[in-house]
Amino acid sequence: MLSRLSRLSLPRTLLLCAVPVLALLAVAAFAPLPFTIALPGSTADVLGVDKGRQVITISGAPVRETTGELRMTTIVATAPRTDVRLDDVAEAWFRTDRAVLPHDSVYPVGKTDREIEKRNLGQMRLSQQNAVDAALGYLGDSAEDVRVTLHLADVGGPSAGLLFSLGIVDKLAGDGEGGDLTGGKVVAGTGTITPDGAVGAVGGVSLKTQAAARDGATVFLVPKAECDDARAARPEGLRLIPVTTLKDAVASLKALGDGARVPSC
Repeated sequence: MLSRLSRLSLPRTLLLCAVPVLALLAVAAFAPLPFTIALPGSTADVLGVDKGRQVITISGAPVRETTGELRMTTIVATAPRTDVRLDDVAEAWFRTDRAVLPHDSVYPVGKTDREIEKRNLGQMRLSQQNAVDAALGYLGDSAEDVRVTLHLADVGGPSAGLLFSLGIVDKLAGDGEGGDLTGGKVVAGTGTITPDGAVGAVGGVSLKTQAAARDGATVFLVPKAECDDARAARPEGLRLIPVTTLKDAVASLKALGDGARVPSC
């Protein structure tokens, strides 16, 4: 008799246990989660014009007319105070043009929107100075009296450093044989840079390759440490070239223009 009653009450027990679980799932579905959703952002040709101004302005030396493009790439993330919910995360996991990132990895804890913007702009200014130092250091004595000004509106962070340096080198020296570093192609890329020309990882590479392909790039320069991420969602027709230094990047672009062997991710 007791055994039979236990069997009869089992479904009711399971149902009672399931109620709090379902309630928790319902709360999770509507509660904000500590994530940020990122997607491919804009690109900009550092050899060209942005918001009516030259991105790279040089004085103290002859400046070459260039062809092709050198496009720096960005990602766009949900705003710091935007609520990201379970359905947003679930959708992003199954899309190659979305990435789910920990909120604190994108936005510092305890900072206001204004403080975050100020930090990003500060990183950009430092990146620009590093890019100038790296490019002029690469060019050596020929750039002794050169003055460089960089302008790029509405972009923060350090990830355009490599492309700024390449743009300066292209405008002053090209490939060293009268041609352009780009070989007339649309070349995109990403990477931080130090004053001595070392290229560093940046994050969001798989999204940046998609932004590059969308805007016509056929070549993408990627920090070597991030080759795996770049390959994971590589758009068809986009060639990935790993770099560790500014010197590597220049050498690879020259080899590409000459039809020589070029490193690949």
